[in-house]
Amino acid sequence: MQRIVVPAGGIGGARFLRGLKRAAPEAEITVIGNTGDDIHLFGLKICPDLDTVMYTLGGGIHEEQGWGRAGETFAVKEELAAYGVGPDWFGLGDRDVATHIVRTRMLAAGYPLSAVTEALCARWNPGVRLLPMSDDRVETHILIDDPEETGETGGPVDTGAPAEGEGAGEDSVRRRAVHFQEYWVRMRAAVPARAVVPVGADRATPAPGVLEALGKADVIVFPPSNPVVSIGSILAVPGIREAVADAGAPVVGLSPVIGGAPVRGMADRVLAAIGVPATAPGVAAHYGAGLLDGWLVDTVDADAVPEIEAGGVRCRAVPLLMTDEEATAAMAREALALAEEVRA
Repeated sequence: MQRIVVPAGGIGGARFLRGLKRAAPEAEITVIGNTGDDIHLFGLKICPDLDTVMYTLGGGIHEEQGWGRAGETFAVKEELAAYGVGPDWFGLGDRDVATHIVRTRMLAAGYPLSAVTEALCARWNPGVRLLPMSDDRVETHILIDDPEETGETGGPVDTGAPAEGEGAGEDSVRRRAVHFQEYWVRMRAAVPARAVVPVGADRATPAPGVLEALGKADVIVFPPSNPVVSIGSILAVPGIREAVADAGAPVVGLSPVIGGAPVRGMADRVLAAIGVPATAPGVAAHYGAGLLDGWLVDTVDADAVPEIEAGGVRCRAVPLLMTDEEATAAMAREALALAEEVRA
């Protein structure tokens, strides 16, 4: 049985996984889920990316949104608003709240996140083994400018290093860190990101089973997830990047950028924060030949193939729009075919 390992973020990763299951129905698929998006709100532990994978593969996702539950209602959200309890920018549906209650109670009882995730998946039967990247708390924060005239709340953050402009007198730039969810959902990435900080990642350890799965993989696939705040957060956990780089299996990725723009979301904002061009070759170079063996770009970026291969990564141009499940399965087949080409 072919063993495939997929480090994955939310919507893009989940939809790709659905196509991968169709392309390789007999494969044993292990998903290393990003937990850098996790947030504590209303006394609940919320794991958006884990839940998106679980709901999507288990048939409970809101298909049009790509996140949240199908057939959702929002009575709890409305009641919280009536009490004046915020934040009001993060909308939890009633069905979704039940998942978070179960997770929070199990964590409070002493179960690690990996065991909690396994228990939740027992209901949804996603057809993959879903592992959080770590049982330890990791939360991705975004460093933004915080000039007084913006009217934003919150004070400057001490990042441990001088921010650009510090020491320049009264005109120096004040900065603060906001949780990724606040930056993405409330602020809609409308202000420039100055840095991306996976808080706690340096002290985290991979969840049980993560390194073992990478070591035994026949293929490792980077789906078209956000390379900075999804896959990047996973790779920030000590030991995971090294395990991918040292794996005997081919590592193949699919570009989340087509024609110089993210397929979904605002990945270009966080790519700019780390100085990476929002292009297919830019993201390939960001991962680098030390991690990647193969890279798929969309046909509109076919001219970039020679540049990427000059960097030591085998590259092919194929259609990369996940317009439906069969198109996504075709992408997955191309990724697996490229892996075999690299292996040969």
